[in-house]
Amino acid sequence: MENPGKLFAFAVEGQRYALYLSAVEKIVRAVEVTPLPKAPEIVSGLINMHGQVIPVLNIRRRFRLPEREIGASDQFIIARTSKRTVALCADDVSGVIEHPEQEVTRAQEILPHMEYVEGVMKLDDGIVLIHDLDTFLSLEEENKLDKAVDKTNEERR
Repeated sequence: MENPGKLFAFAVEGQRYALYLSAVEKIVRAVEVTPLPKAPEIVSGLINMHGQVIPVLNIRRRFRLPEREIGASDQFIIARTSKRTVALCADDVSGVIEHPEQEVTRAQEILPHMEYVEGVMKLDDGIVLIHDLDTFLSLEEENKLDKAVDKTNEERR
């Protein structure tokens, strides 16, 4: 696990999630998402952030939560994986959580082969699932996304 002492917490459909603070670049108000033809189902589309084209990953689809349109009060978490910058749509952001390392339970200790979640942290008022953004997209989804983005970039030229 990375530095588990600082996490950035957010909520989708009432469930709290967190990313390592070191992966989070910034939080911005949600904007219109441009659909990306032939992208993996988990990708909602693209946004333009100061000239940088960023794929929007759909947490709702990944965790089989009810779908809904992006609302004016939603926020995008701009974060880095080892391969690219991505945006995640959150219903609400809580901010930074600091905690001792021993308060995080590794996902493998709870359920071997748990996907997309690296750890779980218990708080007084509930549970926070800690995302592993580097495993959020499968290798097949990464490749499909690369091809879709490349095709879009070629068409823009």
